[in-house]
Formats: sequence, structure tokens, C-alpha cells
Amino acid sequence: MAGSPLTKKAPLTGAFFFFWLISFSLQAACPIPGKLPTYNVRKVVDGDTLRLVDSRSVRLIGLNAPELARKGRPAEPYAREARDRLEQLVRGSGGRVALRVGREPRDRYGRTLAHLYDRHGRNLEARLLAEGLGFHIAFTPNDALVSCHAAAERTARRAGRGLWRRPPQRSAWQVGRSGFALVQGRVIRVERNQGGAWLQLDGPLVLRIERRRLRSFDAGALDRLIGRRVEARGWVIDRGPGRGVNSAKSRWMLPLTHDGMIEVIR
Repeated sequence: MAGSPLTKKAPLTGAFFFFWLISFSLQAACPIPGKLPTYNVRKVVDGDTLRLVDSRSVRLIGLNAPELARKGRPAEPYAREARDRLEQLVRGSGGRVALRVGREPRDRYGRTLAHLYDRHGRNLEARLLAEGLGFHIAFTPNDALVSCHAAAERTARRAGRGLWRRPPQRSAWQVGRSGFALVQGRVIRVERNQGGAWLQLDGPLVLRIERRRLRSFDAGALDRLIGRRVEARGWVIDRGPGRGVNSAKSRWMLPLTHDGMIEVIR
């Protein structure tokens, strides 16, 4: 199951005890892999990006924090809280963090892709996810902590913390712009061609798995998704108006690059 019914937000004292308690389990689930190089942080840019004193920008692996206000768009819910919390965690580590650079070390913007640990060996992405200040996201080949991060997100989701206080999921029919989304819908068709696999939802959204990514998915399991309700996450692409909403060429497309980006909910 992708998630259980959300509970009301706990009192502050309960929340403090809750995070004190789970810090041990998160540290055990996301252990620091031996001794890692540490670096001084110059600035926390947002909830999933920071800049080091050596001028490198670092994008945290496995976490997508809500977007701050930019380009005429208002800040998304909990964007400032995520940035402020990451700043607090960095300060609590003496302004210095350990980096575990991903197997794919850079993104298309030239940022270093890495897992971050504080001076106590605690993974910072897991801590933010457990507090409901970001979404777990999986990418190949940088998927070393996928299970740990998914578990951290489930902790926040079940407790209704942070951005899970109000369910952020939307239906395929409610998708109205590009960008990160958590979408639920029923799979009505699965097709394959030279471009890969296409999972059409009951709405103007199609999930696409590029051909080169298919080896990361169970082909039989994809076919069995027909008629099932799923939850998918990732960055929605607007393929332009006039494509139709009930055809194989739905206007909105959500690329799947890892099987951790889709889950059957019933």
C-alpha cells in the first residue's frame, strides 16, 4: 500500500519525542558507509540543495523538497520549512557535512549529486523525509538508499506530518501543469513500442518508461497493472495542447525511471 489514512498533527512535545526515537532507526537503516570526506557548507539554497565553501552546488539524492517561490510562482507548501530545517541540521553539524557522491555524480545542471550525513553519521535526506518536508524519489543508478528513504517517508505519511498533513496526491484528471507531482489513477492500457512502455491512466496522463530503462522493471508486473489503481511520482511534462485527453497521446506525460516511482494501491 502506498500509504495509510493520515492522522492529525501531533502536539509539539509528542513530535519531539517521536523524532528523537526514530533517529536511531533511521541511522541504522541509512548507515554511513565508513569514513566519508567532509566539507564546509556556505549556504543552504532550499530544502534539497546547498552550496559548499568550495563553490560546488550539491543536490541531495532521493529527496525532492517543495519549491520556493520563483518565476512568478508562489512557494509550495512547506518549502520554507524544508529549507529552514536543512539549515538547522547543517548548523547542528557544525556547518560541516559528509558527502556520499552518487554513482552518477552530476545532474544536467552540473550539480554534485550526493547523500549527506551530519557529524553523528545521520542521513539528512532521511531526516527531512521522516519529518514530512519532502518527497522520496528514486533514480537509477543513484538508488543505494531507496528502501531507507521510502521507509522514512512512510513514517511521516502515516503520522500525517508536514506536507502529508493534507494529502498532496491528485488524480490524473487534476494534473494541470508541469513539475513534480504525486498522481493516483487506474491503469487502463499498457502498450510497448520502440520508445518503451506506456501506461495510460484514466485521465489525460500517460506514464512512460524509456526503452533503456525497461530492464529496471518487471515486464510481467507491468502488464498485470491493467485495471489496478496506482500511485506514481515524478516530473510531469506538458506535451502541448490539442493532443486530446482520452487518446494514447495524452497531453501530460510522467516519465518513470525507477520501479520505486510507481506503487500499486489496490
